Amino acid sequence: MKTTLHTDWTIAEICKGFQYNKNEGKGLYGLDGQLTIQPEYQRNYIYDDGQKDVAVINSLLKGYPIGLIYFNKTKDGQYEILDGQQRITSIGRFVINYLAIKIVGRETYISGLDEEQKERFLNTKLTIYVCEGEEQEIKQWFETINIVGIPLNAQELLNAIYSGPFITAAKAEFSNSHNMNHHKWAAYIKGNVKRQDFLERALQWISSNKGMSVEAYLSLHRSNPDISEMKVYFETVIEWASNTFSMVEKEMCGLEWARLYETYHNKPYSVDYITKRVIELYQDEYVKNKKGIFEYILGEEKHPELLDVRFFEDSVKKAAFSKQTKEAKAKGVSNCPLCASGNNSNHSRIYKFTEMEADHVTPWSKGGKTTLENCEMLCKMHNRMKGNK
Repeated sequence: MKTTLHTDWTIAEICKGFQYNKNEGKGLYGLDGQLTIQPEYQRNYIYDDGQKDVAVINSLLKGYPIGLIYFNKTKDGQYEILDGQQRITSIGRFVINYLAIKIVGRETYISGLDEEQKERFLNTKLTIYVCEGEEQEIKQWFETINIVGIPLNAQELLNAIYSGPFITAAKAEFSNSHNMNHHKWAAYIKGNVKRQDFLERALQWISSNKGMSVEAYLSLHRSNPDISEMKVYFETVIEWASNTFSMVEKEMCGLEWARLYETYHNKPYSVDYITKRVIELYQDEYVKNKKGIFEYILGEEKHPELLDVRFFEDSVKKAAFSKQTKEAKAKGVSNCPLCASGNNSNHSRIYKFTEMEADHVTPWSKGGKTTLENCEMLCKMHNRMKGNK
């Protein structure tokens, strides 16, 4: 790969013809149409937080260096930003009056600077390396130089490696902060649209459905602009979740919805019953894991371990053991009620505390409370045989 150092390009030249797409939140072009600011393999613009973008402008106004910037020179003589997209976009937004900074406590646009300040800013020269090479070399270099600052996450790297028509179309749908569907998706998926979290989840879901890795799916579809298969499957999972559970609870966000869909979507459910049970379980003080409620209900309430139900405290178990043992000795029978009711060799056996386990007389799943009144101590064998009948 060939690299050439340029120290003569000024901000005015780099930002000549700068265009910024407000709808998609990204810089488009610069250098009088010769520079593509956010090529397919670049992540979204994430500096628009009133801090990082402002810091870039303040640094330049004070004469501080803002680090090396890398361009890729394409075979047709055009340029793409390899590294520095966030900084160049911030500079461009300031140049076209889309970004204000505070000077002496007052918001100031570039048009509000005095002529000397403005001239000095626009004539500031940037340090830029221009790289030329094959696509694989450029992509490898892109990964290498993006290990500092705010590092690329896994999906941003995949976007770079498999850039092409599919990624472009997918980002337009799943990484567009102005897509109003994101408000609905955010109830079920954790993440930041600008950091590709919705796209990452959509790819994970469809690739798992097809029985392949995300990398294999992207490689297979890289040159295809049609994302309908992924979009339809993603929307199907979200619609199933929202139709099955009429409520939206914070614990629903981040669940494995695609796995739940594949496991349970062929079973009929009563929305009214599900809503009633969700409310009841949320109000149950013994349910520690609220996230497990949804799969617990879908699975016909057969797996209480999903709820991490709070079991009896040691003080309750010891009180129940003491009471049962005292009564059993008086009657000459075992302190395990099930052993005492039989005619086996353990009919009169008095178990140690460590040989017994606490159990709900009325099962928790059938409305039994985790209280002393509903606690009985059973020998380990009988407790594990009893289960949740």
